[in-house]
Amino acid sequence: MIPKSSYPSDQKILRVVSINVNGLRASVTKGLLEWMEQSDADVICMQESRITHAQWTEKFRPEGWYTHLFPAERAGYAGTAIYSRLPFVSITDGLGFELADSQGRFISAEFNLGLAHNVHICSLYLPSGSSGEEAQTRKDHFLEQYKAILKQWRDDNKSVIVCGDYNIVHKRIDIKNWSGNQKSSGCLPHERAWLDHIYDELGYVDTFREVRKEAELYSWWSNRGQARAKNVGWRIDYHACSPDWKERTVNAWVYKDTWFSDHAPVIIDYKL
Repeated sequence: MIPKSSYPSDQKILRVVSINVNGLRASVTKGLLEWMEQSDADVICMQESRITHAQWTEKFRPEGWYTHLFPAERAGYAGTAIYSRLPFVSITDGLGFELADSQGRFISAEFNLGLAHNVHICSLYLPSGSSGEEAQTRKDHFLEQYKAILKQWRDDNKSVIVCGDYNIVHKRIDIKNWSGNQKSSGCLPHERAWLDHIYDELGYVDTFREVRKEAELYSWWSNRGQARAKNVGWRIDYHACSPDWKERTVNAWVYKDTWFSDHAPVIIDYKL
């Protein structure tokens, strides 16, 4: 990750970060807030915040950041948050269906960046289906409902950067153990086909892959079997953007120098 000051002085950069924090309180004890201060980030989208409004004290809302939390109704579960150096024009919680909204799985923050359209930078936490058939059914239901919303945004020519934990790998390059996971939730053929649909048919862009083509760039590792040490990972955290951000993508990283979670921050720089 390079400092934004290394870009030409006339080049304005928007740095957006996505991270599943696996519990905001736990990640803060591991140095997340200190890293945020040094990251040069403009907008940080968090998933799995697992904190209530009552618990979200000033300790978790450092000075100099605009912040918004959308917790799950169930304490200690799911939830999303957005931290920004830039002021919000507006904030919208939820996607309008129960599974997303009762679990705090989506926030959209609108920004005026001086472009032709305001941009909506979103934090999305897609459900996991790994706990069993019922969980997978819920996940599939979420994907179907969300797909219709994604289509509507494209029909409306909405400028969006949807950051988040999608809980799905896309291609062979995005997972270490491809063959062994073909029947595992997150690598199921119909889930990967869903990503094909939003990228190839609806026109969204996996901006990370616009600038980073190489293999073994993962964003999540199991806590079992020394997966992290051996880099046996999955790339399941994405910035899925409307097409207007494709040519603006200039750099992307997975930050692994410090560990705040079982996921690593996915950082992308966009030129304005």
